[in-house]
Amino acid sequence: MTAVAAGCDSSGAVTTPKISTTARAGVAPTPPGKGAYFGAWVSPADQGADADDAPGGPGMAAVTGFERGLGRSLDIVQTFHGWKSQFPDKTDTAVARSSRYLLLTWSGTDTREIVRGEHDALIRERARAVKALGKPVFLRWQRDMDKESLQTKVHSAGDYVAAWKHIRTLFAQEKVANVAWVWCPTAGGFASGAAEPFYPGDDQVDWICADVYPGVDYEYRDLSEPIRGFLEWAGGRPKPIMVAEFGVPRSYGERRAEWLRKAAQTLQHPQVKAVVYFNSNENATDPRDERRKYSVTGDRPAVSALREFATVPYFNPRNLPVSGG
Repeated sequence: MTAVAAGCDSSGAVTTPKISTTARAGVAPTPPGKGAYFGAWVSPADQGADADDAPGGPGMAAVTGFERGLGRSLDIVQTFHGWKSQFPDKTDTAVARSSRYLLLTWSGTDTREIVRGEHDALIRERARAVKALGKPVFLRWQRDMDKESLQTKVHSAGDYVAAWKHIRTLFAQEKVANVAWVWCPTAGGFASGAAEPFYPGDDQVDWICADVYPGVDYEYRDLSEPIRGFLEWAGGRPKPIMVAEFGVPRSYGERRAEWLRKAAQTLQHPQVKAVVYFNSNENATDPRDERRKYSVTGDRPAVSALREFATVPYFNPRNLPVSGG
């Protein structure tokens, strides 16, 4: 069990509970004592082709290119995998062997099939592979489980929780100690009340998380609005917070930099211990869909604002070197 003390607001009052995880310090990722890790998902498609012989390893050219604009190395690099994908892959391994933490996002499948044991061989294979990596890994299984569009495979909150516990049990039987378990619904699910029933319990979760986007129905909306319900709920849980996806839409134009600077203020919350920018346009439904394009690549004011964000001491808890620019 790892614990860090929560912070206080300007009046000196304690604003969050004592933060604890079941992860083993030095083996699995644990929260920094002060501040929050800064990470990103950097889409290779958005950055151009990524060769296997790229400096830093396969898939790392996009990451290092993004870091040059940021002026520092990332604390966390996120990767995405389907349910039947083989992982860790070459890029996962390159990230894990670097000074960065790997955030491995793993899609789910039918929860009832999982509970019946129909996928035990696959789960055990993945558990052994992650263990063999020998590096600390954030594992985010079946994110956004509260979405209505996923209910055909998630079925219900009870089914989801049973599947989560089944997977954790198999990982434990394989003696996987280098994983920190990240539970991550949508931020909107806390506003509607849909997310909370999916929580597996404090003994099952190391990091509580939400994907936080301003929403496509707004001309402009600060991050403080969609994240409010999640932060209020999380304040009652003794867990570190991760925002595993957030991004400013290209449709905000000249206001993107303003949005990022306000987001940096909002996320300097004593329970927030990791934030991960979604630098990709892959969610856009068509080339003209500017409200679902979040990449800041090529947008100099937005890149500059994100650089300011990432180099605030709160978001650089490891005191990584910052380049001039």
